Amino acid sequence: MYINFNYNKILFLMIMILSSIFSISSLSFINLWMGMEINLMAFIPLMMNLNNNLTSESMMKYFLVQSLSSVNFLFASIMLIMFLNWYQKMKFLNIFILSILNLSLLMKMGAAPFHFWFPKIMKSLNWMNCLILSTWQKIIPMISISYCFIFKLIIIFSLASTIMGSIMGLNQISLQIIFAYSSISHIGWMLMAILLNMNFWNYYFLIYTLMNFTLMYFFKMNKFFNLKQIFSSKNFNSMNFFIFLNFLSLGGLPPFLGFLPKLMMIELMIENKFIFMTFMFVMFSLINLFFYLRLSYSFFLMNFYEMKFSHNQNKNNFFLNMLNFISLFGLILIYLMNYFM
Repeated sequence: MYINFNYNKILFLMIMILSSIFSISSLSFINLWMGMEINLMAFIPLMMNLNNNLTSESMMKYFLVQSLSSVNFLFASIMLIMFLNWYQKMKFLNIFILSILNLSLLMKMGAAPFHFWFPKIMKSLNWMNCLILSTWQKIIPMISISYCFIFKLIIIFSLASTIMGSIMGLNQISLQIIFAYSSISHIGWMLMAILLNMNFWNYYFLIYTLMNFTLMYFFKMNKFFNLKQIFSSKNFNSMNFFIFLNFLSLGGLPPFLGFLPKLMMIELMIENKFIFMTFMFVMFSLINLFFYLRLSYSFFLMNFYEMKFSHNQNKNNFFLNMLNFISLFGLILIYLMNYFM
């Protein structure tokens, strides 16, 4: 049997992964910038989709935004090298260079208020590219910003990302745009994790990637792109039931796995006396949970004539079922492991 592999995309995917590893393991900002540029040039060919007329426009938008942020990052890095002797003596120069570095990295990851390019590009991509853009492409800027952040500046941008990601996702009907604003909201939580404890960022990012992969792979299989397709779909079974529970997990509802990183962040922020930030993050997380519920309420209200559970499931969905179980009930498993160990 002949299987048609796209070797070009495999090549660019490997270059993208290796460039990310090169960037986060580099010892200088210049090498980090080189890895970011290679990562950019490797991801742009992966964005090509001949079935979508908006792909070329989104590729150009992504290139321009990432190039602008990379130029600013390179400019700040060169200034840092040139004025290294004055770096500790002149406080204003210190704040100016670090501000440019922080703002360029925040623009690169799509944090609010530099988020306007992110939903427009997500709208024109397929689901696997949406997964890469919302997870893997955030590794380099987030790890880079942990080296040189300005504490008060990142707090402001993390709160702005949480607010904008929650409010702007309310009136959307496109699933890709909803996931884009959801990603912006989660950026706020991850930025706070970078400020307070980098280990918590590792846990948060891994769990967020697992939940995104499960949901986006499900949408890719069923070719869902807007809310109307979900509400009118009749092909539901027990696997789909757990898929829709993943929305609640992504919103941070206990006892699902998505509640664990938010619980850790709430405890960490309270320990560091960020009471107001904790209140704001929790309140706007409830808004996120609202539009996740909107995606799945028609299924939970049993308003279809078909049976909700079908015993004739596809055996090829075993891998996705295992991911569903881990991403939903991983928190319960972690609690039990901690109790008996």
